[in-house]
Amino acid sequence: MRRAALVMAYGTPASIDDVEAYYTDIRGGRPPSAELLAELTQRYQAIGGRSPLLEITRAQAAGIQERLDDVSCYVGQKHAAPFIADAIRQMKEDGIDEVAGLVLAPHFSTMSVGDYERRARDAALELGWQLDLEMIQSWHLEPGFIDLLADRVIATLDRLSASTREDAVVVFTAHSLPTSILDRGDPYVDQLQQTADAVASKAGLDRWQIGWQSAGRTSVEWIGPDLLEIMVEIAAKNARAVVVCPCGFVADHLEVLYDLDIEAKALALELEIELERTSSPNADPAFLDTLAAVVARAFE
Repeated sequence: MRRAALVMAYGTPASIDDVEAYYTDIRGGRPPSAELLAELTQRYQAIGGRSPLLEITRAQAAGIQERLDDVSCYVGQKHAAPFIADAIRQMKEDGIDEVAGLVLAPHFSTMSVGDYERRARDAALELGWQLDLEMIQSWHLEPGFIDLLADRVIATLDRLSASTREDAVVVFTAHSLPTSILDRGDPYVDQLQQTADAVASKAGLDRWQIGWQSAGRTSVEWIGPDLLEIMVEIAAKNARAVVVCPCGFVADHLEVLYDLDIEAKALALELEIELERTSSPNADPAFLDTLAAVVARAFE
């Protein structure tokens, strides 16, 4: 019996030249306008021309495989090569019998984890493969994940100036999604709240809340409040520091390296408040221990 983990991430363009194809894929095959393309290209240029997401995803998958003797790991991305369908095809060719599906996003939504699962099953169907897939729906309350976040929140608070640390507000963030998911009873918002509650309790926080970031540029309403709005409100109340814990993201990529480290930092400077964020889990050994345990449990 050959077992494998399908480790899935959103994807990122390999270079500036690939941004247009990547953006077109995100838009369901509709090319972006020149204005939208220029804006996204500028964001990638601002973080050095490319995101390290694929390399980090591969390191995370390799770390999971190292911890599980009888499980091979395959990387599949949603919007860039290697695509989820590429990984499914390779697993079929390699004679894999059982698959655990792990999305590198801790919180479930029909638009995130649910969509990754649909893509994997559709790819297998196109190959005529009866895929034996156990999909991991969420892992937002895994003790190892909560401990890691709590430790990083405490460490980040300690980096603040002594004069601002006491009234600092911790904001736990995840990628915003259209509010239409709420009408379908989607658990995404509740799960972010549960993660934040658990971390805040573990870290002994007094002032904290959840917020949202990186909403899409579309005509539909997205879940809020946005982190930038929260920062303005916090500054208006004379708080002098914000610590962002982007617990919906587990790797450095555009939504962290640009949206937080550049855009949010610029606003903090304008508001004359301190802004720090917790470091991403990336390929931290303790984090990989947690992911490996999640995958192992899926095969039980």
